[in-house]
Amino acid sequence: MDHHCPSPMKATSNGIFQGDNPLDFALPLAILQICLVLVVTRGLAFLLRPLRQPRVIAEVIGGILLGPSALGRNKGYLNAVFPPKSITVLDTLANIGLLFFLFLAGLELDVKSLRQSGKKVLAIAVTGITLPFALGIGTSFILRGTINKGVNATAFLVFMGVALSITAFPVLARILAELKLLTTDVGRMAMSAAAINDVAAWILLALAIALSGDNLSPVVPLWVFLCGCGFVIGAYLIVPPIFKWISRRCHEGEPVDELYICATLAAVLAAGLVTDVIGIHAMFGAFVIGVLLPKEGPFAGVLVEKVEDLVSGLFLPLYFVSSGLKTNVATIQGIQSWGLLVLVIFTACFGKIVGTFIVSLLWKIPKNEALALGFLMNSKGLVELIVLNIGKDRKVLNDQTFAIMVMMALFTTFITTPLVLAVYKPAKMLRKGDYKHRRIERKNPNTELRILTCFRSSRNIPSVINLLEASRGTERGERLSVYAMHLMEFSERPSAILMVHKARHNGLPFWNKGQRSANHVVVAFEAFQQLSQVSVRPMTSISSLSDMHEDICITAEKKNIAMIILPYHKNLRLDGSFESTRPDFHLVNKRVLEHASCSVGIFVDRGLGGTAQISASNVSFSITVLYFGGHDDREALAYGTRMAEHPGVELTVIRFLVESDSSEEIVTIHTEGTSADEEFLAAFRTSISDDSSIKYEEKTVRNVSETITILRDYSRCSLFLVGRRPDGVVPLALSQRIDCPELGPVGSLLTSPEYATTASVLVVQQYYDNLYANSSQQRDVASVPEN
Repeated sequence: MDHHCPSPMKATSNGIFQGDNPLDFALPLAILQICLVLVVTRGLAFLLRPLRQPRVIAEVIGGILLGPSALGRNKGYLNAVFPPKSITVLDTLANIGLLFFLFLAGLELDVKSLRQSGKKVLAIAVTGITLPFALGIGTSFILRGTINKGVNATAFLVFMGVALSITAFPVLARILAELKLLTTDVGRMAMSAAAINDVAAWILLALAIALSGDNLSPVVPLWVFLCGCGFVIGAYLIVPPIFKWISRRCHEGEPVDELYICATLAAVLAAGLVTDVIGIHAMFGAFVIGVLLPKEGPFAGVLVEKVEDLVSGLFLPLYFVSSGLKTNVATIQGIQSWGLLVLVIFTACFGKIVGTFIVSLLWKIPKNEALALGFLMNSKGLVELIVLNIGKDRKVLNDQTFAIMVMMALFTTFITTPLVLAVYKPAKMLRKGDYKHRRIERKNPNTELRILTCFRSSRNIPSVINLLEASRGTERGERLSVYAMHLMEFSERPSAILMVHKARHNGLPFWNKGQRSANHVVVAFEAFQQLSQVSVRPMTSISSLSDMHEDICITAEKKNIAMIILPYHKNLRLDGSFESTRPDFHLVNKRVLEHASCSVGIFVDRGLGGTAQISASNVSFSITVLYFGGHDDREALAYGTRMAEHPGVELTVIRFLVESDSSEEIVTIHTEGTSADEEFLAAFRTSISDDSSIKYEEKTVRNVSETITILRDYSRCSLFLVGRRPDGVVPLALSQRIDCPELGPVGSLLTSPEYATTASVLVVQQYYDNLYANSSQQRDVASVPEN
């Protein structure tokens, strides 16, 4: 290969038929690189999912694998896919991604919470910087003596110090959110300390960059640093007023003017240009703009949603690759190099963990929390890589030192999640409360009914509201109190993190105290609250599907809920059949049914009351309770009775009695369950004798088909209330063909495609204490007919 400068690549090729190799042109090559990177990093992220690692890890490892360490040992591949002349385009794209990503990272960092963080956090943060920095300086002497000879001493010192003392703020946010620690004290302290640490690291980095120029005059670094400070002060004076004005012009729930978005993105790029001209990397400016944007109001959220997917999805992974192309793990060879790697990892972890741990103990933080804090502060991430890459580009770090430092960053972040999980588990610490009303069936029906209703998307809302309207009963003393929880799946996107940050300010998964949210969901519930005097508190739970049930159960426990209403995991299609859009929600429902410490209802929505929200005056529902026997049926009847007090609701109760038919040998076993049912029904019938809106019918059935025939007559009603585990022979016969165990035999029948109805179904499971549960399970076993 001739050594003159490679001719610049043309952007697009003429196509393969004209004899062009597409990989010799900039655009097709860049597209290939992006696709390759995405496939590799997403594949790795999927493999690392069970280890609960943040996505950064997968991206760094992916970059290293694509580089000279693994695949790049095949020189043919390296020259075809990442030829030296394509690196400029790759780096430019990567740096654009980096610029915007750091702008988003700045948006995540809330300066207000920094001002409020107390002495404790400040002490933790300062130790978390100074101790590793000092150790970094020590390490730098050792490294300079061995493998990194002949570089600018001060620059190398500062680079090593910064590289060891950084805590990655965005990565930490994702780890904490994944472990559900963001709302705990540990999470708050870690976030605030990391934010202080982050700001300090940026200042140190600017210093390091200023020092690492090629020139010999000592005045230049001073100029660079002063201009950098000038830029920050100027931005601090100019940026907030303008954006405050913009965010005043953006109203909740209305689309943000595209001009403002465009202006902001241009401002980010302009700030990048200014800092690049000064000589501290372009992303510095972008980060500063992100930090200075006001976080109140809808503007910041909209901005994040507009930028995040393209940036962190497509462009940012390129940065990890361009970093991975410079990392050659093969340069770490021989006892000395590996020894140095161990030394660097040890000093990095020692400085962070031990420093944080000791200071936390001095501030009387309990041991396990202090340890968890130490591990959390030890996570490195993107900023670390940026520091190392700048050092490599400025020739401060050579190949071997660079590889050692990248391995150190990888290792320290990798161990964070498992170690924190090992020492600190907060979610399990909730003990059972001692409130009485854990179900709807109760001695005094006039007490307050507290319901937690969960929904996944706005399509469930109108029906849920109509169901709540019916549950309101009358306006007599007993009030209905509703908590409406929006279940959102946690993702690593900045917008999800921003929401979790909002949650930080006000405790567990709820965040709409105070600020009006643009969420149309909340608006719907607020409207309902005004119409019907039911107190509705909207809240949001953001968690991965594997622990969503914990959020639901813990909330129910904290809020003394009597009944959790969950949406059925399949959605209704137009032709009336159900399709399963997210089978994972099926597991969430199953787990809630197992773990909840109150009654649970699963609501199969077939458009209850039409799609419009009905105001109280024109509700007319006909509700049918199918009563076979057993706790769950009693609970369903209690709920139905409650609903029947509403002036617009007509209730029909159908009691199924089994007539023993000699031709089919069915053995009925009368157990203590039936007597409880008799008492309950007797009480129910005396209470309804004067109520015209409640009809009570007894039907005697011989077998399943008769039952189904009777049900067909009632398919015109608006809502069926059924128990999940009814007693008796007919349900047992039905349960042979159950599709969906959480709906129980009768519920499955009513939702099956062959039973045509427009009625919604609410399947109820009653909460009862363990002592009682065991006997009931034995009873279920006792009444199975011998085949």
